[in-house]
Amino acid sequence: MLDDFLFRAGLAGVGVALAAAPMGCFVVWRRMAYFGDATAHAAILGVALALALDIPVIWGAAAIALAMALAVSALTGRGFAMDTLLGVMAHSALAFGLVAVSFLDNVTIDLMSYLFGDILAVTRTDLVAIWGVAAVVVGLMVWRWQALLTATLSPDLAFAAGLDPRREQLVLTIALALVVAVSIKVVGVLLIVALLLIPAAAARPYAATPEGMVARAAAIGSLSALAGLWVSLTADTPAGPSIVAVAAVAFVLSTASAAVLRRV
Repeated sequence: MLDDFLFRAGLAGVGVALAAAPMGCFVVWRRMAYFGDATAHAAILGVALALALDIPVIWGAAAIALAMALAVSALTGRGFAMDTLLGVMAHSALAFGLVAVSFLDNVTIDLMSYLFGDILAVTRTDLVAIWGVAAVVVGLMVWRWQALLTATLSPDLAFAAGLDPRREQLVLTIALALVVAVSIKVVGVLLIVALLLIPAAAARPYAATPEGMVARAAAIGSLSALAGLWVSLTADTPAGPSIVAVAAVAFVLSTASAAVLRRV
């Protein structure tokens, strides 16, 4: 069954959705959208590094995404405006990555597949990496769930409970870098943050608890991946953007229906 490219693509989409769901919720709660954008854009530099060193792309992307995330965390609160810092680093990393790719004379690559994803070309090795990272991220979130929630709700409350908010921020940073690295194959560098944010935002109106929001985000993300693949197959549209477009439709329907129910 794994020889069927469409089946592999569906498994990859669901795996990324499961990994992205808890991270997307924390990105929404902490208002870290631009932080995620900077990390995702940096990944293209990791792609160039991986191709130059002839190592798996996922490891190069993960290394550079993690380095970017750690650099942003370290510089935060040191006289730099957060939005300005993230904007400079995100677009600079993307530009340097694209320039670096142009120097790889002996390597033939499809740059569009890294910018917008190529889920239909997912291999068995990619599936192992995606589901392995999904297991690590979900396990990490389960292990640090209460601490992460407390630090997200109030750093002062976290300190009072004996927690270190910066340590919890580091946990999120590592998890985000891993999710970004495995998402490149599915939706590409330019759409990763959309896959993080949109399912979480769509789940928010109907979530009574944080855990419920994560579960709904995972379901919406998974269904968006499968429905996006179906749209891509039937309408001959790009798979990655189709997945994000379906998720966007789910967000609009969720927001509109919640607004209607509030008025009833």
